[in-house]
Amino acid sequence: MTRSLVIKVTAGAEAPERTNQAFTVAAAAVASGVTVSLWLTGEAAWFSVPGKAEEFPALPHAAPIPDLLQVILSAGRVTLCTQCAARRGLTEDDLIEGVRIAGAPAFVEEITRDGVQALVY
Repeated sequence: MTRSLVIKVTAGAEAPERTNQAFTVAAAAVASGVTVSLWLTGEAAWFSVPGKAEEFPALPHAAPIPDLLQVILSAGRVTLCTQCAARRGLTEDDLIEGVRIAGAPAFVEEITRDGVQALVY
């Protein structure tokens, strides 16, 4: 059975440690061969826009968010919440290459598959 992990990130710059933890866990899972799906919701939606991850404050003893995001995009899936995108006026044309927009039905489908673990940050 393939190991899969779905991570939903709800925080952004207002909660830097929690945000960085989510990206760190996702990147570590990708590096371990786990199938990863990272969902960007709430203030984390901004990480789907080019250049926004680079604005995130560096944390001591933590890998930078832009580096982690590149690892995740290299072998995982990154999804921006449909409602979160709409509230911020974002369309697929505004996003980093490889990020898709999808809604709650897609999230529910992913987290209810056999063998999937889900985390929310």
